[in-house]
Amino acid sequence: MTDGNPVRGTGTTPTPGGPGATAPRAATALVHTVGARAIEWLYAHRAGFRLEPDVDPEIGFLERFKPIGELAVIGGVLFREGATGSRHTDLVRRLLNHVWHEVLDSGHMLVRAQHTEPISPVPFEVYLPFRELGYADPAVERAVTANQRLAGWHAFEVKPVRRLGLTAFLRRHAAIAAAGAPAGTPPAAPAPTHTAAGNGAPDSRDLSADLRRTWLAARPEPWTVEGHIAYDITHTVFHLTEWGGDPGGLPADLADYLAAWLPAWLDDWLDLERWDLLGELLVVDACLPAPTLDARAWEGFAAAQQEDGAMPALRGMPGGGADELFDAVYHPTLVAAFASTLATSRALTELSGPPEPAGAPT
Repeated sequence: MTDGNPVRGTGTTPTPGGPGATAPRAATALVHTVGARAIEWLYAHRAGFRLEPDVDPEIGFLERFKPIGELAVIGGVLFREGATGSRHTDLVRRLLNHVWHEVLDSGHMLVRAQHTEPISPVPFEVYLPFRELGYADPAVERAVTANQRLAGWHAFEVKPVRRLGLTAFLRRHAAIAAAGAPAGTPPAAPAPTHTAAGNGAPDSRDLSADLRRTWLAARPEPWTVEGHIAYDITHTVFHLTEWGGDPGGLPADLADYLAAWLPAWLDDWLDLERWDLLGELLVVDACLPAPTLDARAWEGFAAAQQEDGAMPALRGMPGGGADELFDAVYHPTLVAAFASTLATSRALTELSGPPEPAGAPT
């Protein structure tokens, strides 16, 4: 989930905020409003979620699937957290229905995509979050399962953070297969099973082997972070925490590292007006055991949002036609909905206090 803009390093040596930093916290109403407006823009511009079946093969048929997969992942987060509000939850459901049935042709376009590029993981990455939301096509299941048995699929070279994500997705897919849920039935919460072959057979692997190869696992010098590395950091956190659903999935040493340096990174990319990356870092903050919900970062992020809910990726809004504009801003706008939902949910959870211990008297 990157903004496509040229990468730029921060050029500064950050000062750690530390786990005990006491920066002012953002107002929950402001945080929530960012997400509500972003959802409204995404629904109003749903025609931007489109495929190009006749695209030049040199460009790649699968390029247009990326926004669709990202929408499904973030839609799942919005439903899981329940902090969006009934009207906006309904808009997200209607948007997902539109994309699944009208754009993906109820899954048939994913079958075509898998046949077009047999060893690409993209059709599987797009399908799984829809499957978890109850959308399913047995033909897609057969295509991705068959192709995951190919030696070429397992030899497909990707960055360490992408491999971490694929392993996490295979684990979730194995849980669905192990549960034996019929196609079209939303599965129960994933069990802690894992699959190495992608065929539903659980084994004892976890994410640790893939995690060790990532940039974040090494906890390097924080001033060496630049744009591409920052996106690798955010996605490592997303995969480890199941997109914010399990903050405990982040190892303690990495949580401490992020708590120390994230405030400085927020300041840097706020000053650079890199809104897409700032939004992803705000998601990371909400994934930490003790999120800061930094007021300065959130207020700057909210101020960058347009009246109609669109969020620019870098500085101000770009020009261009409807399709060009959508392609330029859909991602930061989707990230705004993601960050808002998680941060709002964490703020409301803190208001309600910690859960009662098991067996506590009532």
